[in-house]
Amino acid sequence: MPFDGFTLGLVARELDDALTGGRVNKIIQPERDEIVLTIRNNGENRQLLLSATANCARAHLTTTRKNNPLEPPALCMLMRKHITGGRVCGIRALECDRILEIEIEHFDELGDRARKRIICEFMGKHSNLIFVGGDGRIIDSARRVNEQISSVREVLPGLRYELPPAHGKLPYDAVTAESLYAAMAGMNGPLHKLIAQCVSGMSAQTARELAFRATGSEDAHSDEIDLAAACRSIAESLSAIPERLAPAILFNEDGAPVDAVAFAYLSRAHLRTERYGTISEALDAFFRSRDMAERIKQKSAALHRALKKNAERCERKLALQREALLGSQRMEEYRLKGELLTANLHLAQKGAKWVEVPNYYEEGMPLLKVELDEKLSPGQNAQKYFKLYQKARNAQTLAAEQIEKTSAELDYLEGQLDNLEKCTEESELFELRAELERFGYVRVNHNRRQMKQLPPSKPMRFTAPSGRVILVGKNNLQNDKLTGTAQPNEVWLHAKDMPGSHVIIVGEAPDEETILYAARLAALYSKGRASSRVPVDYTLRRYVKKPGGAKPGFVIYTNQRTLYVQPAEEQAAL
Repeated sequence: MPFDGFTLGLVARELDDALTGGRVNKIIQPERDEIVLTIRNNGENRQLLLSATANCARAHLTTTRKNNPLEPPALCMLMRKHITGGRVCGIRALECDRILEIEIEHFDELGDRARKRIICEFMGKHSNLIFVGGDGRIIDSARRVNEQISSVREVLPGLRYELPPAHGKLPYDAVTAESLYAAMAGMNGPLHKLIAQCVSGMSAQTARELAFRATGSEDAHSDEIDLAAACRSIAESLSAIPERLAPAILFNEDGAPVDAVAFAYLSRAHLRTERYGTISEALDAFFRSRDMAERIKQKSAALHRALKKNAERCERKLALQREALLGSQRMEEYRLKGELLTANLHLAQKGAKWVEVPNYYEEGMPLLKVELDEKLSPGQNAQKYFKLYQKARNAQTLAAEQIEKTSAELDYLEGQLDNLEKCTEESELFELRAELERFGYVRVNHNRRQMKQLPPSKPMRFTAPSGRVILVGKNNLQNDKLTGTAQPNEVWLHAKDMPGSHVIIVGEAPDEETILYAARLAALYSKGRASSRVPVDYTLRRYVKKPGGAKPGFVIYTNQRTLYVQPAEEQAAL
């Protein structure tokens, strides 16, 4: 939904009808830029979500439960102090712009009636939630804006709140055909651009819809149309739309939601539509998954950087270790030269740079040139070669052990990167971070603004065409629990030789079709998901073992068979 001034005006009217007169019972701030007010009105508790997230700034009623920090931020505590128990006096859009004002009446410390305002500015990356006192001064805000951030308008506690600079456009709720025609007179260009330039609160999308309603084309040009007739149509649409709301979510040909709208968009009539009773319901349904995905993306960015940094460190270390292993391959040369020199000390002269000795190990005993250190005696040169041999042999053993250890660490980190991509819930991200903290890959989070204890995450659950339930882990903790609690004769699957999820087919003796279905899921939730042919091992759970001291998610298995499958299509878990 284009959350422009026009749409916000429709939302404000809906919220005003639903919440005015209600009592503020609870206030939480689950995110730095998000406030949720629980307001009781007409015997019902309603949750009002106010979000200043750059890509999802909005206000609407929600049924989504948000996690509450153990220690509320300062803005939340100030709101609780001043307006908990207060009554909503009104909700309105200001200046026909993307600014929402919520006025709340309460009793102050002296028992006198007082009023405070929550002002929500929905302006992309400049969005903000501002708490303003009865004297018009800012109490606090979600984002504090100082002179270094903006030289035009500061938003800081103690300063008087000022509206953003006006655009000088026609208010959308007072547009007439005559005033619009006068504003467009002398202008030239696509009609939708003229609408956006002349009328306040118009996003490009809303302006295109108005142009379509007026001319039958989104891209109509002012030179090609009857501008006066178009202005009459636009003015009629702006006055009629608020009384003809049709909240809905629009879906593309692939069935993916592309937008939420407050009224019917005739220009997008070709898209599939799912209707809702209120604008809030449509917004809540549309943003529920999108907002969570955006939050997960933001919160996982630091983990992704830490994992990539450690993976790159392991790759550099592995390259050096392999180089050391190649260098140790001369150890047999050192041993041979040491033995042949020891057997032919009489041929070597002190101070010589080299000596040729017969190689008894080859047929015909060809002469082998042995380099000497001029400062050492022949015997000392022989001992030097034996020392080089011993050092190379030790280096080979050590390098092989280090390569195995580093390779295992790299596999673990790549597996965690793969698990990070599967995170769709905050609890999954929390579990992954806790594991990385335990192994020292990220710093322990000492920030007291932690969320309340989240419930343990659960593996994905799918149903095969045969009706069998298939469980798929999304992180190492889930994988360990899933495999550890499975029955001995249940089938266990995993992508071969690559990071991926543990997969369990619930119940014994599944048919081949179910095993193939589960294998395709194992391929989908593995690092090889982009390939067209992925090897997947499967065996009975009884043959899967976790070595002592192994990192989470690591197992060894035997008696496996391998299927080569195409990853399953992306689908929703039950």
